[in-house]
Amino acid sequence: MIPFLQVPLFRTQRHSRQQRRKTLDRDVIRLAASEYRSDPSPAFSGQRQDTSHGNVTRMGLANIAGPSRRQLEDDARLRSSPEHYSWEEDSPTSRTGYEFPSEPLATRGLQTGQQQHGRNHPQRRPSNRDEFDGPHQLLAIPPADVIAAQEQNLPHLPTNLLVNEQDDILSQVNDCLSRCAFNFVAKYQFPIPLEPDKRPVGTAADREWNEWVYLLKRLATKRRIPARVLYNGQIKQLVTVLENSLEMRHAAKHQSRPLKDDRNVLQLISAGLQVAKILKDASSMAFLDDLYVRTEARIQSRKSNPGFIGQPTSTSTV
Repeated sequence: MIPFLQVPLFRTQRHSRQQRRKTLDRDVIRLAASEYRSDPSPAFSGQRQDTSHGNVTRMGLANIAGPSRRQLEDDARLRSSPEHYSWEEDSPTSRTGYEFPSEPLATRGLQTGQQQHGRNHPQRRPSNRDEFDGPHQLLAIPPADVIAAQEQNLPHLPTNLLVNEQDDILSQVNDCLSRCAFNFVAKYQFPIPLEPDKRPVGTAADREWNEWVYLLKRLATKRRIPARVLYNGQIKQLVTVLENSLEMRHAAKHQSRPLKDDRNVLQLISAGLQVAKILKDASSMAFLDDLYVRTEARIQSRKSNPGFIGQPTSTSTV
């Protein structure tokens, strides 16, 4: 058994053997070319040269005439070391198991790659396709009388609040909800991510109501808000309640919007009241409840006053 430490020596000898083979091929080429120039016989006509490696192929050597071929090979072998030639042909170390074959490793790597690429990965759906492009169904078109009834002019809903009155009411709700969210986050020390384009929060007015909603929704979805700090532990309802109040900020900040009907104004106040309730803010609940009662009383007084000219509008409001 040959010691393992001799493996690098064998590899070095193998590299030397390859270099001497290349020398042998170059010598054969030079001698063959010199003979061909001196005697261009048909025996060399079938010789082919492998341009990729610069060696004469075995088919070319086979086509050389018998005596010339033996002479060329004998001359080339004399230039090589006899000891190396003896080791290459007869030494048992040239046939040991230390020279690991590369083909099985390459084959195993190829099989491994095929197994990796052959795993069952779900096929990605193109970005411009969705579930509506797959199997679907279409409902029957409604009867003509149903469509005609739907396309009639929309009824006018009562609108008894003036523009400045609606702006004042919705601004109060917006400011109240911002204070409610600010106190809730400060009380339980919830983290507020720092943003490079915004200043740190010092007061409730440093963030718009929609920004407070986004912060609370992220805290809820990341499970940073424990259920015990909410009304009846309604952690699943928190996101829905917050989204219902998002129209508040839009209505308060966009003064060029169409007028809202009375029911819509009361609905927005009620949505803010639900936010204060689920955050268990008693003072905000009391303020919004009082605002709701006063607004409803004002609407009723306008309805009962025949001399008040209301501002009717359709339901196509923002």
